[in-house]
Amino acid sequence: MGSNRSRAKGRTKTKSGMNSLEKRYSDYLRTLQVAGEIHSFSFERHNLKLADKTYYKPDFEVMLLDGTIEFHETKGFMRDDANVKIKVAAQQFPQYVFRLVLWDRKNGWKINPYPPNDK
Repeated sequence: MGSNRSRAKGRTKTKSGMNSLEKRYSDYLRTLQVAGEIHSFSFERHNLKLADKTYYKPDFEVMLLDGTIEFHETKGFMRDDANVKIKVAAQQFPQYVFRLVLWDRKNGWKINPYPPNDK
């Protein structure tokens, strides 16, 4: 234990199960809901089966005013496995819109369709 070697770090979740980025985005979605810009949202409500023993749980389900369901995935950075799961989910569940949500310190929330249209 006295070694100075670098150790793996985990994500810290709040009592609600959200990490700090997810909590901030949840607060942002609540402001959109109160303003009447979205109908509703929920956190980790769905677990989409992609293959045997492989699932993807989107961070947020967002229902727009017209009833359209979107899945929003918040990321501080994108790991390869998360990238693949979101791409596969978007292909297997075309009835939903998938969006990647990033926080930009200068410009605020960046909410982009996923996978990007140019790829």
